[in-house]
Amino acid sequence: MSSNPARYSKGMIVIHWLSALLVFGAWLTSTGGRHMAENPPLLHFSLGLAVLLLVLPRLVLRVAGGVPEVVQPGGWLAVAARFGHAVFYLFLICLPLSGWYAASRLGVPVSFFGIPLPAIAERVQGAPGPVAELHENAGTIILYLAGLHAAIAVWHQFKLRDGTLQRMSLR
Repeated sequence: MSSNPARYSKGMIVIHWLSALLVFGAWLTSTGGRHMAENPPLLHFSLGLAVLLLVLPRLVLRVAGGVPEVVQPGGWLAVAARFGHAVFYLFLICLPLSGWYAASRLGVPVSFFGIPLPAIAERVQGAPGPVAELHENAGTIILYLAGLHAAIAVWHQFKLRDGTLQRMSLR
């Protein structure tokens, strides 16, 4: 395997690491439950919505060739890599939307760095429903997936010696 693999585009690298920081920041600033209505986590909302906003340019760059050829042994690993990336994209889209939905159901105003956004669901009395619970659990699950993603990247780098970590570095 090549010791100098093709690299991701600078744009993809920046969006990748910025998305990772935003997801982690959103997780750190999260609060759950009905007490959220009295003290809305405005930074959490903004960080989560920033993740959502980064998905579109990320997909555009992917389609435009910002992603190099996958260097893998092939077979089931290639399928697993495509599946894993699809799951990440699903989480990067659904987590912010489900949070916005849950906040709307609670009647909590959502803003993006001070810009008020409309509610995307009707306010309800009582629990906001299963989407809110799904959002809370998925926020933790994406961190586990990110850890697995990092472990796989390290495995590629040091076991397969395919230069995976260099492909996603800014150097």
